[in-house]
Parts: sequence; C-alpha cells; structure tokens
Amino acid sequence: MVFGLLCALAAFLTPSDQTDPQRAMWYSVVPPLLAIVLAFLTRRVLPSLGIAIVVGGVLTQVPQAPLSVGAWLEGFKTSGMHLIGTVTDKTNLTILSFIPPIFIMIDVLVASGGFRGIIVWLLKWIKGRKSAQAATAIMGILCFIDDYTNAIVVGSMMQPITDRYRVSREKLAFIVDATSAPIAGLAVVSTWIAYEVSLLTAIGQTLSIDKSGYSMFFDALSFRFYCLLMIAFVFVHIFMGRDFGPMKTAEKRAQTTTPENNTTLNIEKGRAINALVPLAGLILFHLTGLWFDGTANLKTDMQEWQNLSLTTAAENMPPKPVDLESLSPASWDYWREVIGHTENSPAVLACAALFGLALALFFGRFLGPLRKPTIIQCFKSGGRRAMIPFVILILAWSLKNCCDTLRTGEFLTAILAGRVPPYLFPPILFVVASVTSFATGTSYGTMAILIPTAVPIAYAIDGGYGLTTMISLGAVLDGAIFGDHCSPISDTTIMSSIATSCNLIDHVRTQLPYSLFVAGLVLFFAYLPSAMGLASRWSFLLALVVMVFFFLALARFEKIQRSR
Repeated sequence: MVFGLLCALAAFLTPSDQTDPQRAMWYSVVPPLLAIVLAFLTRRVLPSLGIAIVVGGVLTQVPQAPLSVGAWLEGFKTSGMHLIGTVTDKTNLTILSFIPPIFIMIDVLVASGGFRGIIVWLLKWIKGRKSAQAATAIMGILCFIDDYTNAIVVGSMMQPITDRYRVSREKLAFIVDATSAPIAGLAVVSTWIAYEVSLLTAIGQTLSIDKSGYSMFFDALSFRFYCLLMIAFVFVHIFMGRDFGPMKTAEKRAQTTTPENNTTLNIEKGRAINALVPLAGLILFHLTGLWFDGTANLKTDMQEWQNLSLTTAAENMPPKPVDLESLSPASWDYWREVIGHTENSPAVLACAALFGLALALFFGRFLGPLRKPTIIQCFKSGGRRAMIPFVILILAWSLKNCCDTLRTGEFLTAILAGRVPPYLFPPILFVVASVTSFATGTSYGTMAILIPTAVPIAYAIDGGYGLTTMISLGAVLDGAIFGDHCSPISDTTIMSSIATSCNLIDHVRTQLPYSLFVAGLVLFFAYLPSAMGLASRWSFLLALVVMVFFFLALARFEKIQRSR
C-alpha cells in the first residue's frame, strides 16, 4: 500500500510540461523504494536488493518499448552491467579489500585474549548498563578519523561488554551507527572532509564565491544540526535511561534473555596489550598514510601552480594552494589541510588493516596463546563473516549505480524545485537530502547530486553568498547523513549491524524512530528558526531543550502508567 501510494505521488508530482526525453521519470524512485519496502516486509536484505537491481535494470529499457522482447532482454543485461560495474570499480574493490583483514584481525584479537584484557580493564570503570552505553558512545567519538573503522572497531570491541550488562544488540548498533558518520562528518580531521571540501570548492568556483572550500565548510559547521543533535541525543537518552518505540521492546527482551551468537571466547587470561598495540598500529598507520598522501598532493598542487604562474597572467591564475611550510605540524590547520587533500584514503585504510592484522598475529603468537590451528580458524571464521558485508555492499553499490542511471536523485530534486517559498528553502532542502540519501543509501552520492543543483538556487535567493546559502550547505550535508544513517541499504548501516552481530532489519527498525525524532527536532526547532533569522547557537539550544523536556515527559508518563 505504501509502495503504491508513494509511486502514485511521484507520478502525480512529475512536471508535465517538460519535453526533454532524457529527464528523470517518476519510476526512477521504484528500485530504491522497492528495496526498502521488501527489506522491511521480508526481513531479507539480499533478495530485496537483488530484486530491486533487476527491476531497475528493466526500467532503464522497457518503458520506451514495453512490448519489445529485445528491450526486456536489454533490461536484464543492464542489471548485470550494474553488478559488473560495481565489482570492477577500483575504489569499490579497494574498500572491499579492507573488510576481510579487519574481520580476521578482530577474531585474532578475541582469540589472543587481547579484547578480554581490555574488557577486564574497562569493567573496573563500567558498573552498569548506563556506563556501558556511555563508554561505547565515548569510544565512538574518540574514533573520529573514519566511519568504517569506527563501526567495525567500536562495535566489535564493545559487544562483549554490552552483552554482559544485557544491553540489546539493537541498542549497541544504534550507538555505534549514531557516532560513526555524524562524528566523521563533523571532524575537521577525517576521511570525510576531503570529499566534502572538494564539493564545496567546486561549487564555490562555479558561483565565483571568494571563499575556499574549507572556509565554506566552517561556515556550514554551525548549521550541522543533525550531527550535533544526534550525538547529544545519544548521551541524553543514555543518561535519562528512557527508550521508546521498538528499541524499548528490544531492551526489555535483552534484560530477560541471554544474547545469541555471543562471539566472546572463554579463555583463562587475557592481555590488553595484544589488542591495544594492533588497534593503535592500525590507527597510526592510517594517519601516517593519510599524511604521506595528503602532503604529496599538496606539494604537487603547489608545484603545478608555480609552473602555471610562469606562463599565465595574474588575473587568470587559480587560487594559490596551501603552503604547508607556513603551517605548524602541531596545529589543527596543518592536519586539516593534509587529510583534506588525501585522494587515496580507501587504499590507505586497506593497508592499515593489513598492518593491524600483522601486529595482531605477531602479538597473539608470541605474547599470547595463539597457535597455528587457532590462527587458521580465525582466518576461516573472519573470512566467512566478511562475506556478508561483502555481498551486501556489492548489491547496495549496484543499486546506487541503478539509481544513477535512472537519475533518481535528480528527479527527487526536480519535483520540489520552485514549489517552496525562499524562507522554507533550507528546511525543505534538508528533507530532500534526507529522502534522497535514504532512497539511494549513499550520503556521498546525495551530496554530489544536491550541492551542484540546490546550492545555486540558495545563492540566487540570497543574491550572493549569505545566510541562506550557508544554512543550505549545512542542510545538504546533514540531510545526506541522516538519510544514510537510517537507510537499510547504506554501507555504514550495514557495517554497524555486522560489527555488532545485530540483524540488519532489526537495527534499522529500532533506530529509525530515534533518527526521525532527532530529524524532526532539527527540522522544526533548528533549521526553520535559523532560516528565519535566529542565531544557530540559539536554534541548537532550543532543539536541545525540547529534547530534554521530551524525555522528562516520557519519564513522567511511564511513572503514571506504573502507578495505574
């Protein structure tokens, strides 16, 4: 019913006065919508994604000639080409190559007693369910460099601890997911900032905005309400000890049952160093690799600019690249520029995973109880566990390719163009970015679609680079993260569920009310007041106060219910 109504609404909103045969059609929303609806109905992600990809391939050919057998065959061929395009993409393969070493490393750290040593140490400070959840959230914030690393490391490490205190896997997956992409998207030193700044730089040059991509990023930072409020929500709801929706049911069940598929090994002793050194090595290798890559690109950019200055008039010269020699390596500006200019972060991450695995094997073998049979078993079990995200990510990326071919994002943007008043543009843009990201399962793709198409509209409304443009930048970046955060076909959602051994659909179903609640606060108490002129800090405080009062009212309501 929902599927049919949304398809009918998309068809109704399609502009009828356009004659461009290449324009995005209403049925471009069918593949992602079908994947999401089937995933919720069947609780089986792989068949849902597979069916959506096949339908998407068919829709690229059949609507033009529905009675042609050749069109149908070409549609099925297109579906296969989406899969082939995914598994032959160099960036995708690089990301996939990072997954098996990470999962094998996690199994080695467990088998060597490293995780048990950390758990024993943490248990001295964790005294109950609240402190276990708070520790998970703090670790998620501290692991801000990369959202993939965040989800895998924090989820795998904290699962035995939260199991001990009967925190549901759904709650653990939510906390991990809520402190991965939001914190990576905000961090001025992360693998995300390179992509965000590159998009902002490009649109700045297109609109002749006299600001660097980094300056525009910092202008939008105070309007990143969803990321900020989601992190605040995690701690407020942990402190208040109140859950609602499906998460409340999951938490009650966890407190009365023993978790299944507990991967913690019952070994006699553990040494924290067996896990701490490999994990530290992974992070340090990652940072070092990003430094080498970023500084090399900055030096190359500077050399090219200097060579160009010898043959180009001053008024035609592009902006001068950052001069690293003028910055202190101990400053945030230095590391922002270095990591922001990294171009090979997936490859660096894959190498860091292999380095971490090598350290884990060394310490587990010579300072722990690992022997050859156990190591072989770790490789087998880690490889098997890696296959699940492997296949799901391939299908999710293939669906994204399908959405790109059908121009799903462009359609969602076009149906709202010119239909909203100026003062509502940033809030509506947040909704459009959210829907696009949720439907396509990619925050990066949503940013790439909406920043070039929607920001010029905000710029025109402003009559230049002003408040509406800055709020719109924040709305696009945050809406992309919100939709990606709760989409069942998002890579970070998938990794969070896998790392915490939580069923993917259960994870999405329980965290969706929380994400929607925060998004509602952001929309009505942050973006809307800011678009009407309220300072961003007061908009954030207003939304935060409403959040706290909601939990106080929820606690009061539960007290009344118990008294009855």
